[in-house]
Amino acid sequence: MPPWGWWPLAIVGCAMYANSAVHEGRRAPFRTATWWALGWFVPSLAWMWFLTVPGYAIVCLLFASFHGAAAVVAHLIGRVSDAHHRTALAVTHTLAEVLRFSVPFGGVPLATLAISQSQSPFVHFAGIGGVILVTFAVLLFSFSDRRLRVAGAGAVILLVSIPFNTTTHEGDATYALVQGGGRQGTHVGDVEPREVFVAHLAATRNIMKDPSLTAVVWPENVINITGKGSFAESRELTELVAEARRLDVPFIVGITEDADDDSFTNAQVVIQPDGSVTDRYDKKRRVPFGEYMPMRSLLKALGAPVDLVPRDAVPGETPGFVDAAGIRMSVAISWEVFFGGRVNEGVASGGRVIVNPTNGSSYTWTILQTQQVASSRLRAREQGRWVLQVAPTGFTAFVSPSGDVHQRTAIGEQRVIIRTVELHSGRTLYSRTGNAPYICGLLLLLAWVMRRAARANRKGRS
Repeated sequence: MPPWGWWPLAIVGCAMYANSAVHEGRRAPFRTATWWALGWFVPSLAWMWFLTVPGYAIVCLLFASFHGAAAVVAHLIGRVSDAHHRTALAVTHTLAEVLRFSVPFGGVPLATLAISQSQSPFVHFAGIGGVILVTFAVLLFSFSDRRLRVAGAGAVILLVSIPFNTTTHEGDATYALVQGGGRQGTHVGDVEPREVFVAHLAATRNIMKDPSLTAVVWPENVINITGKGSFAESRELTELVAEARRLDVPFIVGITEDADDDSFTNAQVVIQPDGSVTDRYDKKRRVPFGEYMPMRSLLKALGAPVDLVPRDAVPGETPGFVDAAGIRMSVAISWEVFFGGRVNEGVASGGRVIVNPTNGSSYTWTILQTQQVASSRLRAREQGRWVLQVAPTGFTAFVSPSGDVHQRTAIGEQRVIIRTVELHSGRTLYSRTGNAPYICGLLLLLAWVMRRAARANRKGRS
């Protein structure tokens, strides 16, 4: 898993678990799978420590228990033969991953098996069936016996050679992504909002006017308007308009504003050189325990430190895209990029490029940030689109439709990266189908394996 991982190790780890589950783990399938999953989640979800220590422990145990339950179901199915057991393990553990994409609090699809495969041949399945198909392919390959694994390797090589990207290149656009820089591990209140804005403004002033430039993109919430004022009346808007007028291009910037005493909005807005704000997308998927406190009243009654998140973000209701310079962009703010369906919403609405404005400066380590780059690679493959990831302290990068990362910045540096990217129309198979057919397919496959196992069991008794 990023930032440490090398993708073949996921296959080795899964194969070792499967051998244990099929043999030694038969006596304690839940315990065997839970320990395996804890070894997976405890290090790779450690970024949650900076949001909520109790939440981090609970989530690791909860997600590990999902896989423990998956192992129990597979054990009940596979008591007749190892072949049935191994197939059932691949199906049930994939369904365990599907479950945690949605539960709890709308899902926490981080530290996924698919993220670990963002640079492997298995990522080719993303444009066909998204992370669900990637996950199932990895598990089925890893859990198979040696003979089937050789056949599986041949099938993967064959599928990789088939061009499944059905999108069409229609024009180009040049974007400047601005990273203001600064130190990691800072929270709201640690740094003056004006200081963050000034850093990004200083970096922007280094951009030279160029008629080929299409737009300038700033990260998530680097403009923080507090109190009774509004962004429309702010000093920051006046200064941004001056830069937009100098470069003669629109700016796509992240702002937060107070909605009331107990809530705020988190949006990406489009600012024109004439000073008008022509489009806006408000973030829909909020970070639990980061941007809102689930079950606030209950937790407060139990004495939990709910003041760590003093106000809740207001979820947006509009579709996930903005229009800038005549180009529709699918917008996924911050961790929304981990949700394939959230990004697909903007592409289905005509998005020709994906932009992921984010802010990972609250985290001291780079676990979450590197997993986010890997997730951007998955979204690029799923949608056949360029992804523009832009952050205030890192990582900022361009990601091609083939998942290649270009011009990735370093953590903490102040830098502007500029690149001409291809604009795409059309949709991949995954973009058209979504996740539902693959979830249904897994459930049908599980039912088929159960039937085969029951039939084999009856023959064994006769």
